[in-house]
Amino acid sequence: MTLTLDNHSRNKESSLTQALRQIQQLNSKIQELEQQHQDYVQKQQNLIAAIAEICVSPIQEVQALRILIYRGEAACRQYLRSVLVKQRKTL
Repeated sequence: MTLTLDNHSRNKESSLTQALRQIQQLNSKIQELEQQHQDYVQKQQNLIAAIAEICVSPIQEVQALRILIYRGEAACRQYLRSVLVKQRKTL
């Protein structure tokens, strides 16, 4: 009977140890995702500031924001580069 109780206690401890390890792994993943989200938000804020600085008309700003929302950061940066090129050609 003592042997059975010892095995039961070890199995219980093993299960608790596994659960604790899984919780720690989940916490690490959550921290990683939170950092990625903060990085993403910072990039978006920087890009929005660039849109405001580069675009000379409200129509360009709206277009840049639409591209950012629907097609993503890379497409928006490409659009902003094209706006800059057009501005340089007109100068």
